[in-house]
Amino acid sequence: MDKNLCEKFKNVWTNFNEKLIGGNYKINDDGDFKQYCSGQNCVNELEKINAGCLYLFDAFFGNSSSRTNHSSINVVDYIMIWLIYMLSLKGNETKDSLQHFYKTNINNQEKYTNSIKSVEGCNNYKDLILKNHDLTNRDMDNNIISELYDAFKLLCKMYTGFDESTSNCTNCLQYAKEFFEKYEKLNKESNIINNGSFNQILSTLSTDYNKLKDKCSDSSSFPLIELKQISALKSGETSSSSSIANKLFIVLSIFGAIAIFLGISYKVNNELKNIFIKYMQILTKNSYAS
Repeated sequence: MDKNLCEKFKNVWTNFNEKLIGGNYKINDDGDFKQYCSGQNCVNELEKINAGCLYLFDAFFGNSSSRTNHSSINVVDYIMIWLIYMLSLKGNETKDSLQHFYKTNINNQEKYTNSIKSVEGCNNYKDLILKNHDLTNRDMDNNIISELYDAFKLLCKMYTGFDESTSNCTNCLQYAKEFFEKYEKLNKESNIINNGSFNQILSTLSTDYNKLKDKCSDSSSFPLIELKQISALKSGETSSSSSIANKLFIVLSIFGAIAIFLGISYKVNNELKNIFIKYMQILTKNSYAS
């Protein structure tokens, strides 16, 4: 994270109302966003949020120069915080809103699948998203990620208030204390909430908090936050591991069934063989007796 990153988000925060107006999303100034809407007119509710999402991806990953200015792929975590928070505003009205957004926009629109050269290992914005988050995970629609939204904004206020020329953090201290309180609450929830994206974003927040703290000339007054360790695999990796485990179980079950069948067959064959031998012995004795 850096001040420039927060300025890009500030443009979205300024122009997108963070609360519904008359039950709808409200864009105060669509100058930077209308190019992402059909007919340059952001009327459809989902198009409005999609416009903000694409604006952020273009700002950070649209070309090699923007990628150079924002070398951390973790900015995707912050875009997801904004996206999921905005979708959560209508969460009670739109069931599975994140899955619907993924299927309608990310999975089907060319703007998400057009080739990009600015990120190694990712061919497009869709790759960037799915490499970090599993948007088909139903747990992602429980609005748990939106709880991180306030913490993210506080962290941006810290970066914006930081004086890079003097490394003075006086203007950041109050925000740091507020961030710490919010983070501690979220960290406790992370022990209850079993969601890879929630823990991953929480880890990104704690990492960027400590990076700024280390830059301060006097950080002794800053609350201490230990880096969040992600114990769980990413959701995609978890799904993959689970799939492999299921397949392995099926294969082993088949082999087990075959082994049992062969064992039964062997036992039956031996019994038939013994009966046949006894029968032949009886016939032989009878023939001698006659």
